[in-house]
Amino acid sequence: MTETMNDAGTRLDTAGFVTLLVEERADRLAVRLHRPEVKNAIDQAMVDELHTICAYLERTPKILILSGTPGGPETGTKAAFASGADIAQLRERRRDDALAGINSGVFERIAKLPMPVIAALDGHALGGGAELAYAADFRIGTPALRMGNPETGLGILAAAGATWRLKELVGEAVAKQMLLAGQVLTGEDCLAVGLITELVDPETLLHAAHALADTIAAQDPLAVRITKAVFHAPRDAHPVIDTLAQGMLFESQAKFDRMQAFLDRKKK
Repeated sequence: MTETMNDAGTRLDTAGFVTLLVEERADRLAVRLHRPEVKNAIDQAMVDELHTICAYLERTPKILILSGTPGGPETGTKAAFASGADIAQLRERRRDDALAGINSGVFERIAKLPMPVIAALDGHALGGGAELAYAADFRIGTPALRMGNPETGLGILAAAGATWRLKELVGEAVAKQMLLAGQVLTGEDCLAVGLITELVDPETLLHAAHALADTIAAQDPLAVRITKAVFHAPRDAHPVIDTLAQGMLFESQAKFDRMQAFLDRKKK
């Protein structure tokens, strides 16, 4: 991805963040959930900070990498992506809180970001943590990954995207095992059902996520953005939206430059 896509002088202000650690590069934002004392349970502060991330990436499109707390064998710390919503806060929420769609709103915003989102998953990705991962475009996991939706065991449902995203990702049978029977999948299970696209060692998880980001960044940024938007368009919008989007791209300078470079390479 070239610098021309982004304002190189613009950087996200994270001075007030308390639940997220952020590394920014010219073409990507690497965001680590950081509430290790509660396995990165998603509380209101984290939701608010994720909204700030989204607002920035909507203005300054970059690839987003989401990860959690890495394991620390020397300290005994267990890896965790996100153990779900903060149960202490969740227990006190009532009907009006549910109707506000606190988690579903920010997860939907993440799913609709202009550039792709990569979730790097290790340890627990449960409940709201799993639903955050479902909102990503790519998911990479480790053998220690444990992904599931145990909400019915707590007397509620997975209302932040799992009831419809999960079926689209893994099919009805597996989705019902997870949503109705509370089945938790291992990293190997997730790979087998297509919930993750790659299974790697914990030590190489972030490297794999950045390698995927490098591959995406090598594509034309505008073509990636438009392809993502067209991919998620309703079925009834096709093929008209494909044709219109292609018409836009056919006029882009990058199309001429990249195709000419391809032809020049063939001549050698």
